[in-house]
Amino acid sequence: MKFGLIYELQQQKPWVENQEYKTYHDALDQIELADKVGFDYVWEVEHHFLVEYSHSSAPEVFLAAASQRTKNIRIGQGVALLPNPFNHPIRVAERAAALDIVSDGRLELGTGRSITEQELGGFGIDPADSRPMWEEAIQMIPKIWTNETFAWEGDYFVVPPRMVLPKPIQKPHPPLWMACTQPDSFRIAGSKGLGALSFGFIAPGVLEASLSIYRDAISDANPVGEFVNNQFAATSFACVAPTDEEALEFGKPAAEFFQEAIGILFVPWAKKADAPSSYQYYVSLAQMAEERLKQDPDGAFRFQEQWDSGTLCIGSPERVRDAVQKYVDAGCDQLIVMVQVGRIPHEKVMQTIKLMGEEVIPHFQKAATAGASAV
Repeated sequence: MKFGLIYELQQQKPWVENQEYKTYHDALDQIELADKVGFDYVWEVEHHFLVEYSHSSAPEVFLAAASQRTKNIRIGQGVALLPNPFNHPIRVAERAAALDIVSDGRLELGTGRSITEQELGGFGIDPADSRPMWEEAIQMIPKIWTNETFAWEGDYFVVPPRMVLPKPIQKPHPPLWMACTQPDSFRIAGSKGLGALSFGFIAPGVLEASLSIYRDAISDANPVGEFVNNQFAATSFACVAPTDEEALEFGKPAAEFFQEAIGILFVPWAKKADAPSSYQYYVSLAQMAEERLKQDPDGAFRFQEQWDSGTLCIGSPERVRDAVQKYVDAGCDQLIVMVQVGRIPHEKVMQTIKLMGEEVIPHFQKAATAGASAV
């Protein structure tokens, strides 16, 4: 099992003066510590217009800064949004290559199409075009990296012969991933040989269905790149403290904020009767979120369900080790935890990272070593 962090750069109101400055620089301190204590990956999203939920609209800039304060941790863009006009695939390839260079070959590139109407509508993107745009762009990027001269003529992009520079230093190119939430996304990721970033915070017990879809599809992959990246990464919250009580004091309200914020993100889909078929999953989520908010406006019942299941990485190191084991047993290759959530204080985030590095991650490294020795 590998371990990663994921950053939305959340800023739950009320804000203090220079809130964004503090959020960004605290996060860089946290990542520097994570690198020292044994985390394998750091991931950062690309989002736009999602006030409080995510102030991370320029991940290439932030991750470049993080790369200069770390030595070993893999630098994961999770993800770059590929539909144009979010990003032209040539610009994604150029910026990713530059990030691979400045990070000394540590880049992992995840991509996606955006699952919120706020972002798609804000950039004037027809939701019906988002998936085919992404599919065309993800075919282009590996070819841009590996061909000295690149040319393309497709449905959405036409590029005359050009030398696209710079090239990444990883050969044949950095690993490619795809953001996945709905079942069909896991099938598509597997079929294209992409690593699956399961960003739906799906817990073991339900997660296995998505993992099975992915493994079945990747067994017969036609990779868009030069190799198959057969890796499945799950996501969870993490707030680790010496006692369950302390972890709950800070982790519970943050997790409830995140759950409520997710529901609000999807609400606009419930009002779009003409949403294309590839977004009907999110229309259903929006409808369920509205119903849940009516029945449980403070989110306490939803949190209690997750807490009782033992799949939240909130609690003492012992409890969190038990939670992580469920993801190991499910067959995940990586567990990505969100530690910078809501209003969890910076010092408590640092405590979570430190305790995971000292008392959680080594437990699974020893288990992996013991298993390898037995073989």
